[in-house]
Amino acid sequence: MSKLRLESKLRNVGIAYILLLFVGAHYAYVNKWGTQILFWITFGGLGIWWLIDLFRVPGLIDRFNDPIIDEIEYLEYREREQDDFSELRRMRAVRSGNLLEDRRRF
Repeated sequence: MSKLRLESKLRNVGIAYILLLFVGAHYAYVNKWGTQILFWITFGGLGIWWLIDLFRVPGLIDRFNDPIIDEIEYLEYREREQDDFSELRRMRAVRSGNLLEDRRRF
């Protein structure tokens, strides 16, 4: 999956708070539909669950974003590794005088 596509899947704490305050749909925002339906059926735990979630929203978003951020970091690591390998091949070609031959392989 591309880095841009992964970045588009990241969730924002501010949007989650807006959804919680106006619609009560913060669990849907992080794809927890079962919890979201239960939240709606119980009217936010008669307000108690809603009050607790005011403090839990940043953690919900962090837990949702963590695997996506890990994947982005892995892709960035692989890109750096490939760049380093390409640079190493170029340096070896220059040292050995086979620059023209090595360029055909790139």
